Amino acid sequence: MAQIESDDQFWKAISDTNKGLEPSGLYLTHLFTDKQVLLTPGWYEGIVSIPSDDYRFLRISRPSAIDLILTKMMRNDEQDLEDIRFIMLNEKISPKSLKLAFQSISPHEIAELQAIFLKMQPIVLNLALEIESIPFDASRSLDPEWWSKLTDQQKGDRSFEIDREMDL
Repeated sequence: MAQIESDDQFWKAISDTNKGLEPSGLYLTHLFTDKQVLLTPGWYEGIVSIPSDDYRFLRISRPSAIDLILTKMMRNDEQDLEDIRFIMLNEKISPKSLKLAFQSISPHEIAELQAIFLKMQPIVLNLALEIESIPFDASRSLDPEWWSKLTDQQKGDRSFEIDREMDL
């Protein structure tokens, strides 16, 4: 990560990516290693693959819902709390599974982040209890086809020009 962060081309790529994402309201702020965020010990085995059939050379995945929640708990930010609510409304996550996750992780080496995480635990647990009383609708599950729906692209309607540009 240190080598990547010291590379000027990396920061130019971040800047260029953010310019491209700007119309959608999305942005990329930073990349973190798994040692810089709070994750369950087996987080990597629990990653969720996101289909990307449109790209032959790109494999996309995300952390499990619980690991996403853990990373968002480190900031004590209103938007992150809304993101946590969204995740809980779209994935079945019990207060018990959250408690187990909280107990499974090692304390963060940055005391301020650890304090925020500890402060967020009862808030997130209360949110989970509130959401647990709402009947779960499995059809609302986090959708790995989100990108095609967001961009209104149907499978197969994209040319392979981008892939040719990526060929090594």
